[in-house]
Amino acid sequence: MPSPASLPPSGAPAHAGLEADLALALRLAEAADAESMARFDAADLDVAAKPDDTFVTEADLATERAIRGILADERPDDGILGEEFGQAAGSDAHRQWIIDPIDGTHNYLRGIPMWATLIALAVDGVPQVGVVSQPAIGRRWWGATGLGAWTNAPEGEPRRIRVSDVARVEKASVCFQSLTQWDDAGHLDALVRLSRAVWRDRGYGDAWPYMLLAEGRLEFVAEFGVKEYDIAAHVPIIAEAGGRLTSYDGDDSIADRSALATNGVLHDAFLELLHHRQT
Repeated sequence: MPSPASLPPSGAPAHAGLEADLALALRLAEAADAESMARFDAADLDVAAKPDDTFVTEADLATERAIRGILADERPDDGILGEEFGQAAGSDAHRQWIIDPIDGTHNYLRGIPMWATLIALAVDGVPQVGVVSQPAIGRRWWGATGLGAWTNAPEGEPRRIRVSDVARVEKASVCFQSLTQWDDAGHLDALVRLSRAVWRDRGYGDAWPYMLLAEGRLEFVAEFGVKEYDIAAHVPIIAEAGGRLTSYDGDDSIADRSALATNGVLHDAFLELLHHRQT
């Protein structure tokens, strides 16, 4: 199966059948929310340590199982890549569902509501459908190539979203995720340079800042140490909202273990600012 490593070109046409795939992804999110919320902030939550010193909870496992169960029934030929149960090949090598059942497990197990289920469909290696669901705060975002980017609104009707039109770095609001990430990646000096150049900097963490960017509330989000299932769902949402997502070095890839998302108009300016040390 092709690696989900590419990003969609600007103005890419919708693939036939994406409407049905997006509808399914939203139903997957409903099932995932029911599983994850059932154990959120539970005093007796079962938590185990992984070999990489991160944690997995019973809710992570149950949520991914629920998603995989529905896909086995409704898309048995599609491949699956999930954080907790790895990769399963389907007979259709062109299609792969990419799942992070609980993005922000450390928040989840501490009872902090900033975590999300991430669901994506990659077609020929390119993420074309994405859903980000944060049930603890009652929010969800979704998008598909050619179908726009959307979120739920307080009144219940979906609302189309768009990135900001901020065109000057000094007017931008940015999210850096965490100091430790940037320090471990050897880019702490670039982060300091970024913070001095922009209007406002904050570290919100995990999936939420990408969705704030898609809504036009931030102009920049970047992080390191990410896997495909951490990023794939964001790709079609941000692209359909008019933004751009690349690796930290500017490559059109989600397999480089880094991500840099912007409102599009400032993407090149941010890349130049971050890599100024190399000139």
